[in-house]
Amino acid sequence: MEKTEEPNANKKCTTETRSFRGRASPQKHQYQYQHQLLQYSNQYGFCNQNQYQRYYPALLPLPPQIPLQLALTPPLPPNQSFRTKTHLYKPSCKLNNPPLVASSDTQVRNVTISTAPEGLERPKSLPPKGDNGRRIMGARTPQAVVTARRPDSGGVEGPVISLLANHFLVQFDSSQRIFHYNVEISPNPPKEVARMIKQKLVEENSIVLSGSFPAYDGRKNLYSPVEFQNDRLEFYVSLPLPTSKSALPKGEFNDLLENPPKLKLFRINIKLVSKLDGKELTSYLSKEGDDWIPLPQDYLHALDVVLRESPTEKCIAVGRSLYSSSMGGTKEIGGGAIGLRGFFQSLRPTQQGLALNVDFSVSAFHESIGVIPYLQKRLDFLRDLSQRKTRGLTGEERKEVEKALKNIRVFVCHRETLQRYRVYGLTEEATENLCFADRDGKNLRLVSYFKEHYNYDIQFRNMPCLQISRSKPCYLPMELCMICEGQKFLGKLSDDQTARILKMGCQRPRERKAIIDGVMRGPVGPKSGIQGREFKLHVSREMTRLNGRILQPPKLKLGDGGHVRDLIPSRNDRQWNLLDSHVFEGAQIERWALISFGGTSEQKSYVPKFINQLSQRCEQLGIFLNKSTIVSPQFESTHVLNNVSLLESKLKKIHKAASNNLQLLVCIMERKHKGYADLKRIAETSIGVVSQCCLYHNLSKLSSQFLANLALKINAKVGGCTVALFNSLPSQIPRLLKSDEPVIFMGADVTHPHPLDDFSPSVAAVVGSMNWPAANKYVSRMRSQTHRQEIIQDLGAMVGELLEDFCQEVKKLPKRIIFFRDGVSETQFYKVLEEELQAIRDACYRFPGYKPLITFSVVQKRHHTRLFPFETDPSSTQNQFSDENVPPGTVVDTVITHPREFDFYLCSHWGVKGTSRPTHYHVLWDENQFTSDELQKLVYSLCYTFVRCTKPISLVPPAYYAHLAAYRGRLYLERSEPTGYMRNASTFSRAAPPKATPLPKLSENVKKLMFYC
Repeated sequence: MEKTEEPNANKKCTTETRSFRGRASPQKHQYQYQHQLLQYSNQYGFCNQNQYQRYYPALLPLPPQIPLQLALTPPLPPNQSFRTKTHLYKPSCKLNNPPLVASSDTQVRNVTISTAPEGLERPKSLPPKGDNGRRIMGARTPQAVVTARRPDSGGVEGPVISLLANHFLVQFDSSQRIFHYNVEISPNPPKEVARMIKQKLVEENSIVLSGSFPAYDGRKNLYSPVEFQNDRLEFYVSLPLPTSKSALPKGEFNDLLENPPKLKLFRINIKLVSKLDGKELTSYLSKEGDDWIPLPQDYLHALDVVLRESPTEKCIAVGRSLYSSSMGGTKEIGGGAIGLRGFFQSLRPTQQGLALNVDFSVSAFHESIGVIPYLQKRLDFLRDLSQRKTRGLTGEERKEVEKALKNIRVFVCHRETLQRYRVYGLTEEATENLCFADRDGKNLRLVSYFKEHYNYDIQFRNMPCLQISRSKPCYLPMELCMICEGQKFLGKLSDDQTARILKMGCQRPRERKAIIDGVMRGPVGPKSGIQGREFKLHVSREMTRLNGRILQPPKLKLGDGGHVRDLIPSRNDRQWNLLDSHVFEGAQIERWALISFGGTSEQKSYVPKFINQLSQRCEQLGIFLNKSTIVSPQFESTHVLNNVSLLESKLKKIHKAASNNLQLLVCIMERKHKGYADLKRIAETSIGVVSQCCLYHNLSKLSSQFLANLALKINAKVGGCTVALFNSLPSQIPRLLKSDEPVIFMGADVTHPHPLDDFSPSVAAVVGSMNWPAANKYVSRMRSQTHRQEIIQDLGAMVGELLEDFCQEVKKLPKRIIFFRDGVSETQFYKVLEEELQAIRDACYRFPGYKPLITFSVVQKRHHTRLFPFETDPSSTQNQFSDENVPPGTVVDTVITHPREFDFYLCSHWGVKGTSRPTHYHVLWDENQFTSDELQKLVYSLCYTFVRCTKPISLVPPAYYAHLAAYRGRLYLERSEPTGYMRNASTFSRAAPPKATPLPKLSENVKKLMFYC
């Protein structure tokens, strides 16, 4: 009937363990099961618990739910103890002083690249030269790629500001050896059970383990501050696991009380892998020795495991973040999900030494309730399911239910067991029609089986069952299943859910700082355990104090037709307005049309006024928008957005009525609709017109700000631009940039499908500036590529096309390429640099003799460094704004930055809500040889040229545009839903990701426009 998710991997032991404090006599754990007797719900036919008093570790669910006829399991008899058996092995050869093990990831990788300019350090071996003097890249000698080093001791421009950063200094003893052991546990347990095994093993084998309290990552790695008595150890550990009885008739309470749970035996093999010390890390952090020494990842990883040991035992671990209800409880965010507060922690090498980055974090988890009420909350069409127990599912509804439950772990409440099951899908048949063969080969109806064995009548007979096996028909009725606690919500959050999660995580700087300080002093934080002392680690309780600098805003140039033609943003938030100004370049829009989808009669009556006021607002901004549409406004039903072919015919009809020469299509929708993706794809690929969408509820207000925002977007899409730098980039950075030596700024990003999508392609986008020296108009290229592939596969082709477009516009190829790459994690820096730098080079080789100087910088927004203004005197009246964010232009390139490499944090925007997140710029390759001041000024100035708003943005525009273009490419693919599983009769098997579906080709009319912004 029921099959576990993995043969030996999903029985979980829910135990209460008592912590031990002293080395001499550690207290023994008393394993006991504290099953809760819950009310059996008549409404749903299962046990339901809605309380969130405590969170167990990740994926460790609530104690099993027991029907009324089951008694509570008592604690084990006081005189019964379970000891581990130990086998000692003498190693064949003693590891006296083995070499330090270096991770393969830290080795300097080899890649072939072209020569660097004079003055740069470079590898000695170079590829042979061909007849034309260019390096031959075919049969070439590999060269080592090394990331750019910091060119100076940091920038000096701008007034100094005192700051605090959420980095906590970690002092370690470099002579402290760490002994790394490999752990093999058989049968293979889940992470949580593995930690219980480790705890019991340490308590009962103190002598063999030399009295140490090792740190364990829950998988294969165990780290000890002292060497064990033997290099190879074998232990046998017994854990009490409850029996799984098929049925417990009424009245047999005493049987369960008298029989303690059975024991499950685990074999643990421990083997010494290496002996690590901190000398290499100390050398790396102090910049001594070889400048190209790799970061000693093994020792750093060991320290990271040590500092996570205590928090992991008390919290739900998700990646590098840990969540606990003790940090403010849980909050329902709707749709069967709850929000949980927690914290992020990660060790980082910095200029001040080793630092622990700790930040506040919020994430969504599945609510631990019955599957039926979960579906009622998750899916609107099942909201009344408890009142309509006889209802079944249509084909489309079944797909939605399967999508909602896929990969969620559940446990059953009709019998006592700690088995956990993963949902792989739903049965094709309704529960009432399901049959299976018992051990004797007899065919049984599922509903009859539950009546005979559990005296339970299945209530939701027309609903399908959960399929809990990949390959065999293993069924569980929904109403008897509960969602396991501690599972991260991996589906796409709705707009309402996202808003609630963001609100939970939106704290002003002072509040966020207080939360982080509380974590460092609290009972679940990284300082809460004894492991730090065991390994001679000292973590500061105080945030890092440092000095930043505030870069001055650039002078901006506006349109000639306005009263104000240039300005310096002087407000604290660095915003400016266009009340008396024109945009720098206003478009002329003669031929445009409007189409409406849905809306009430009253809403539709707003349209003439909207057209008139939009035209007037455009005129005020120096943009010409014809007061009359080329065809009368078209009013369609919302249903048209559901029919792709009908939608396309309607749009083509408008285009034809405009003599196939339409410049702009304005679309008004009653509400957000999935047909938006089809509309954009048809307009930009099939018809060849840019479009601007808005919602009816905004038309009822028609504020000047709304109309201005709409006008700026329209202007940019049809070829205009909002603002330019008054002092051009060559005048700001004269040492490197010349007006007659054009520069192209490029941005690149890859967007991936949501976590539960195993098949959809990833979408890569590259944008490039098409004018110099203004550098404020960008053309895009988009490609689909292999599912979740981070390296941009067609980068060379896209860069080559952008260089050709640039040459057509500027009449010469750029001398310098400044490339900003978004969406790369630190673990992928070197792989991305190797492959994508070479792809850019290959694109340049298309043009004979063309060797531009390249700067390649990674742009990161998804990091956890936060900056807070430092209050020198909290009682001072000058600190009335102490809860404000750091001002725009705040840059940090010392203390918390990389000890050797060229990186900096820049907060270029004003944080209106919450705490500002500075953008991290990490230069991996720099043939242009920027100084810190030059590159920081360049990036900050570009942040003022974004076309959609009149304020500096948080991300350098090329990277922002690349993100928008990649998202647009994703929209083009969203009209077909991927199928998660290939079904064949009763078997379920995961299919391999298919070849990436190519994106539809852009129309030539929009290809060179900023249609994506």
